[in-house]
Amino acid sequence: MPRIPYPDLSAITDPEILGYLEDARLHGAPRPESQAIRAHVPAVIRAFSQAWMTTFREGVLDHSLKELCRVYVSQSIECEY
Repeated sequence: MPRIPYPDLSAITDPEILGYLEDARLHGAPRPESQAIRAHVPAVIRAFSQAWMTTFREGVLDHSLKELCRVYVSQSIECEY
């Protein structure tokens, strides 16, 4: 099975993208490894990160309820992460 290599993070100079990567490293979510792969295509990491912040970190629902929903979905589809 082919593997997507991690980008050379030292070659990334865009402060917005570096911020997304640092935020993932500090909080563990979204997974830093996944964010690094998204960083291959700046438009992808931007779109994903903005959607993530809007739905998971902002909004009207309490964060603990969002986390519970995330765990429920993972369990219901037998996600092994």
